[in-house]
Amino acid sequence: MDRRSFIKAGAVATVAAGMGVGLDAKGRKGKKAGKAIESGVTRDVEAYGGLEIKEITIKAGAKKPFQILHVSDSHLSCADSRDDQRKIDLASRRSAGWPDAERNWFEAMRYAQDNDILLVHTGDLNDFVSEANLDITAKSFKTVEAFCICGNHEFSRYVGEAKEDHEYKMGSFDKVQAAFPNGFNVCSRIINGVNFVAIDDVYYNVTREQHELVRAEFAKGLPVIIMCHVPFYTPDLCENALSRMNGVCAYVTGAPLEITSTFQTDPSLPEELQWKNRSVQQKADQATLDFLAWLKEQSLLKGILCGHLHYFYEGPFSPTANQYVSGAGYKGQVQLVTIR
Repeated sequence: MDRRSFIKAGAVATVAAGMGVGLDAKGRKGKKAGKAIESGVTRDVEAYGGLEIKEITIKAGAKKPFQILHVSDSHLSCADSRDDQRKIDLASRRSAGWPDAERNWFEAMRYAQDNDILLVHTGDLNDFVSEANLDITAKSFKTVEAFCICGNHEFSRYVGEAKEDHEYKMGSFDKVQAAFPNGFNVCSRIINGVNFVAIDDVYYNVTREQHELVRAEFAKGLPVIIMCHVPFYTPDLCENALSRMNGVCAYVTGAPLEITSTFQTDPSLPEELQWKNRSVQQKADQATLDFLAWLKEQSLLKGILCGHLHYFYEGPFSPTANQYVSGAGYKGQVQLVTIR
């Protein structure tokens, strides 16, 4: 099957087999046409099942202008007979929250392919680890040109079942990594003289090893656009997120301790369950705080692309770079990024 045929038929068949989703031959459910939202040019995208496309421009000093499609938080929630019953039940519950997730993922792929642009995905393509999800992932990335970073859900086996940290991640890392087109941790790709540097910050921290790898990327002397899953702390973004979350937490990497210490905490939880507290999950270590302080000083930094929050946000990170949070891919929210 060729690349285009997979999007129009093969992927839909996989989802339908895994979850019994009723889609037509083009993978659509008849959703009304969408338009770009918030700032930027309004774009009619009726031909792509109602994707909401927000157009943004990053002035990075590219050798020639180009575009990419930025997608995040697709949260594919499929399972089939290759998975256990607990996983199948989980898929049924989770997919109820985003019933158009698969359709919107396929439409985003089709948009990138039809317009011959790179698709970048900044994490949580999958809601949890399953044979069906990883099968769709592997087939998708044989179909569309893509560059990715992982999200925390990429390694979640049953969503909220246990403390998710590096040790937990390693339990499924090799299997998950094999389905994706590039490495995690720190990975880079140069396009028209702009260095895209993807960094794994899914558990709200950046290691000193990662810092050195990113430092080496900046040493190449090219303008840099960072890709990560969890947005980096800025006062404005943190205030915005806390307001939306009624003060529970902010879901950002690198918030100062005086802020994370105010996040949701249940002191009655036994010691072995303290990880459930947002104040514990999102606490930044010193290596992370040092990394963000260093990154803000890098004049070659031209932009940050990220997700995790499930809504669009744009704001300054440093004197030379804005941070762009994409909306929820499962809702069909994506960013069309022009890089000049």
